[in-house]
Amino acid sequence: MARATPITKPQHKPHLYEIDLMRLLFICGVLLNHTINEFTGSMASTTALPYYTVESIRLIFHFTRMGFLFMSGLVLMLNYYHRNDWGTFMKKRYNGSIWPYLIWNFIFLSITTLVGSGSFNLHDFSMQYLSYVIHGNQSYMYFMLIIMQLYLLFPAIVWLFRKFEGHHTRLLIMSFVLQLAMMFFIKFYMRNVDTSNWLYWFKSYSINVFVYQFYFIAGGYTSLHHEEVYAFVKRHIRTIATVTAMLSLGTIVYFRIWNEKILGLSEGLSDTPHQPYMFIYDTCMITVIFFVGKQYAAWREHGMPGWLDRLIQRFAKVSFGMYLNQIIGLTLLKIGLSHLAVSDLTLMFLIPVGYLFVLGYSFTLAWLCYKVWPLGIFVGRPQKVNPFKRHRASTLVLSDKPNRK
Repeated sequence: MARATPITKPQHKPHLYEIDLMRLLFICGVLLNHTINEFTGSMASTTALPYYTVESIRLIFHFTRMGFLFMSGLVLMLNYYHRNDWGTFMKKRYNGSIWPYLIWNFIFLSITTLVGSGSFNLHDFSMQYLSYVIHGNQSYMYFMLIIMQLYLLFPAIVWLFRKFEGHHTRLLIMSFVLQLAMMFFIKFYMRNVDTSNWLYWFKSYSINVFVYQFYFIAGGYTSLHHEEVYAFVKRHIRTIATVTAMLSLGTIVYFRIWNEKILGLSEGLSDTPHQPYMFIYDTCMITVIFFVGKQYAAWREHGMPGWLDRLIQRFAKVSFGMYLNQIIGLTLLKIGLSHLAVSDLTLMFLIPVGYLFVLGYSFTLAWLCYKVWPLGIFVGRPQKVNPFKRHRASTLVLSDKPNRK
């Protein structure tokens, strides 16, 4: 890629509609991965063919977490690179994240308490809730903890890009090398170290924002050098797509033969996304989805069916809310599977059905909250006014996106 030119004024920005499709694809992948978790958790045998087959292909979908983090860097840089009001930034970002984080942790703990023992003890409940909030290790809330750390770090990221203006490509390459080194360190060093006395933020590296630094830098770079990045990807898309397809199939060999058979890793360490191979694969996959988003934006300008366009935009608008409320659909699915007396093979073939249920339920609930005051706070989009007081203003919500023109 050519040396990046200085950013004296904004280049042509990423099209809002390509961002819509990327958000949609990433949230669909996240929900699929979590749906698979529920099905494999309900299988009777962890050594039989159905479980073995599903676990062997699941690494293919692990890029979605990194994709969401890439999108976070891209959208934040798109909106805030040329602003300096960090007080307003923090207020807006945390108003749309900390409250849903606290609410959904509370909802999840309440559900598990009622479904579990059925008894209630205020002290035990409070201590458990505090643990959930601090650690972010329940109901997939780790992502929210990472994002809230990113908000604190983002002014420094902007400073870094401004400091090295004219040398952004070098910054990106340095970030890539650092990320690759971290993946080697985590995979081949940390598993042999006793981390029991380490601080939680260091030993539970999945919630450490610095472990994902490349995806934020890459997202910011793509936002600032959008046309250069797209031109590079477009020239090499056949090669990139071919390598990505090979890497996706290679995850099966990587997981079963290299990690489990040769290195002797546990299943948890074998399918973690924090590995050098997965880092390369995730980066390639995000690049392909970026290209697909560009094709969608072009198709939309040249005759895309209106109903499909509206559907994609609505899914994209509440994608963050779907992530937040997914635990409801996943819990209902888990309860349904617990009452389903079928073979593991049947469960494997039922995964698409369960996935469509979780996807549809999460979207419906997120869209309802988005539209109905004051439920927007549940999906990170708190409505600014009471629609019963001001009729026309009821559609105003906090959004990452600039006004569409």
